[in-house]
Amino acid sequence: MVYYIQKKHAARAGDEAEASSSPSLTFVRLVFEEEIERLIHENVIKHERRPDGRKLDEIREISCEAGILPRTHGSGLFCRGQTKSLSILTLGAPGDVKLLEGMEIVGKKRFMHHYNFPPYSTGEIKPIRGPGRRDIGHGMLVEKALFPLIPSVEEFPYTIRIVSEILSSNGSTSMASVSSSSLALMDAGVPIKKPATGIALGLMQNSKGDYKILTDIQGPEDHHGDMDLKVAGTQDGITAIQMDVKITGISQKILKEVLEQGKRARLQILDKIKKVLEKPRPELSPFAPKILILQINPEKIREVIGPGGKVINGIIKECGVSIDIEDTGKIFVTAEKEEAAKKAVSWIKNITREVKVGEVFQGKVKRILDFGAFVEIFPGQEGLVHISQLAPFRVERVEDIVKVGGIYPVKVISIDEQGRINLSLKAAKE
Repeated sequence: MVYYIQKKHAARAGDEAEASSSPSLTFVRLVFEEEIERLIHENVIKHERRPDGRKLDEIREISCEAGILPRTHGSGLFCRGQTKSLSILTLGAPGDVKLLEGMEIVGKKRFMHHYNFPPYSTGEIKPIRGPGRRDIGHGMLVEKALFPLIPSVEEFPYTIRIVSEILSSNGSTSMASVSSSSLALMDAGVPIKKPATGIALGLMQNSKGDYKILTDIQGPEDHHGDMDLKVAGTQDGITAIQMDVKITGISQKILKEVLEQGKRARLQILDKIKKVLEKPRPELSPFAPKILILQINPEKIREVIGPGGKVINGIIKECGVSIDIEDTGKIFVTAEKEEAAKKAVSWIKNITREVKVGEVFQGKVKRILDFGAFVEIFPGQEGLVHISQLAPFRVERVEDIVKVGGIYPVKVISIDEQGRINLSLKAAKE
């Protein structure tokens, strides 16, 4: 090997002085890399022998698990050889969407996938900083692979965020993240259309045009190979694809073979996933927030909000919920417990309901003035009981009949053109 390096050094040296000197460490490393690449190519193309002894279309050992974390809304672990991805899913309210305010794109994003590739996944010790180019790119690839499967907001109003943590890496971590994220989605009860997975395929080609396609490439095959093609999808088709090549290009024939080989591998992995979880769980995680939806007249939105947001903030504080209102009058009420959401929905329904003349309510006295009392017939809706409507006899002082905070039966006797409600205490008792 020493002679081989010296020969290479002499062949590349530009003058006699340089040829007589010892080769640098950088040059030695370069020669080693070239020789390793040549041997890998030769073994694969001539002998169909891969660095780890697998067949060309053989996938590494696969194991997967759903619901591995007990307290999350959904989780999934996918292992393929030494590559391991743990995905954690969180469900949020409709108002938790990500706002997109770029130069070209303005809108909202309700499904997000984030990818973390910590140094320890490759056995390194480095400071953990913010996401880099790799994290952002791989995260977007997985997001695009899963996006076609996500149900519409009408079917599933939740905001969905998945974080894939790479626990160990030896090739194709992004495609492992597609698999673990599919498991997390189904574990959370998100009604996705079908589970998805992904596979990375490689290519070894020599100067004569001879080539071999590799399924499920790992570190050395990715580093020394001529192509890295990532294909993600379901049993019905492809949802995302990414290709990196180190050669001039690949022919249509090669591409067709690669995609066919990728489909076989994808179906094989999907069979493994379906043995763990074939379809989404019928119910959401008990730790997931509860969302109730109601439709109101758009003209009533201002009544729900109230002056300066007084009414809606009161509902949020009293019930412990979050409320999102669309211009169409659709309201989303999100709470940790369903009872709190139902309480808020009932409150909103009372605010937006049409009060009719002749209805009787159990009202609470909120304020007393000289000419009568203001009574709350339901949260956010008050009416006036004039002093003449307190009793069937003459009343000198309002306080003689009612007290602030007291509950009394009142009857709606009229509603004026401005929507103000007039109530009667004496009519309710007749």
